[in-house]
Amino acid sequence: MSDRTILFIAEPQSVTGIFPTLKEAGVQAGLADNLNGALGFIKKSHPLLIFSRPDLQGFDAQALLEQARQDDSFPPVIIFSKTGSAEEAQKFLELGARDYWLEPLMWEKIKLVLPDKATEPAPAPEPEPTPRPAPSAAPAGTAGKFQIIGKHPAVLRVLALAKKVARSKATVLIAGESGTGKEMFARYLHHNSNRVDAPFVAINCAALPEHLLESELFGHEKGAFTGAINRKLGKFELADGGTILLDEITEMDLGLQAKLLRVLQESEFDRVGGVETVKVDVRVIATTNRAIEETVKEGKFRQDLYYRLNVIPLKLPALKERGGDVINLAEFFVNKYCAAYGLSHMAFTEDAKSWLTGYDWPGNVRELQNLMERAVLLAGDGPIQRNHFLMEEDAWEPDDMSAIEEAQEILSEAAPPSSLDEALSVIPLQEMEKKLILKSLDETAGNRTRAADLLGISVRTLRNKLNEYKKQGIEV
Repeated sequence: MSDRTILFIAEPQSVTGIFPTLKEAGVQAGLADNLNGALGFIKKSHPLLIFSRPDLQGFDAQALLEQARQDDSFPPVIIFSKTGSAEEAQKFLELGARDYWLEPLMWEKIKLVLPDKATEPAPAPEPEPTPRPAPSAAPAGTAGKFQIIGKHPAVLRVLALAKKVARSKATVLIAGESGTGKEMFARYLHHNSNRVDAPFVAINCAALPEHLLESELFGHEKGAFTGAINRKLGKFELADGGTILLDEITEMDLGLQAKLLRVLQESEFDRVGGVETVKVDVRVIATTNRAIEETVKEGKFRQDLYYRLNVIPLKLPALKERGGDVINLAEFFVNKYCAAYGLSHMAFTEDAKSWLTGYDWPGNVRELQNLMERAVLLAGDGPIQRNHFLMEEDAWEPDDMSAIEEAQEILSEAAPPSSLDEALSVIPLQEMEKKLILKSLDETAGNRTRAADLLGISVRTLRNKLNEYKKQGIEV
């Protein structure tokens, strides 16, 4: 299997979601969270490619690239990040990284940088019994993975319109407050379209500066700018034949808006630094949490682009406007997290239900989802009560006395300070942090990499702290 192996150096939760897709494609994925583990895996399994976070706790990708420079047989390294910056991208490309990507990692993009032998179908596994489908709370026609839960008329109207236009190529502009589920509706459109077997590619227009966003959208040619050591395909090329989601479209720079308008009108664009026109067939869905008409009036968004995007407008209601949907959604998320944490089903008390329907939900469905995970963890074996929501106006009181007794026992075992000076010395956290950092540098003879490993932080974090201390006049 060594000719079908790639390695991820990252937190498990950030990459394991793609593992089933890789397995179906016949690609074996390894996972490491430190340099020693990564080097051990590389020596044993000889992966074709490495995807690495720039700075895990106790790990710096720079050390990995230093190893790569010393070994010609070392696999190519692609750095990937949640946010990223042009400066960081340039830094790692100059250090020898093959490329610098923004999340999410997608198989459609990964397979383009793997040798052909890595993407050949693996031998078919023995057929497994088909599991019985679980009951779905989604309306008929919803793809199981992208359930739209709700019975409120405002939601049903949007859902009906989305279903009606899903199979067209018309651009869709989805508006609504943050957390109302705009990306979920975009995925619903894709999975109910005739493009369902083609890629769905999403990009957050607010997460990148203009020059980096242009490269992400349209790609670049080798040598287009400092650090562009290879040709890179943009999101539009990766989405060819499928759907592209432009999230927070109103954050896009005016200059880039003109280039986007050309893609919408002519279905073509030029890569950064390129001379050849690239033709694509892509269905565009855009989202915004702003009053886009006002943005147009202010001159911050092109009027012609607005009209071109707004062929099919979908306006999602805020959660506070959806009445009984709050309880339906809350129960859905509770069931989801009970299953995830291996807990039995939990019901709400009437007091909890009353609070849920009376709360204003400024964070909408996203806030509700996070709150239900918290409630499931605090409730233990249920039922879920109002105090398990632990909002600012509520002080959580554990209903399990053993938890209180255990906490008291831990506190009683802690040795009291022998003097007032000793008691006060543990209070200034920043001062304690400074002492630990300086002590670690002293013990490692000033070796910052070893000191960072000792502290369990990245070299970059250590460097930033030391720069702070220099400004305070401390010699480091």
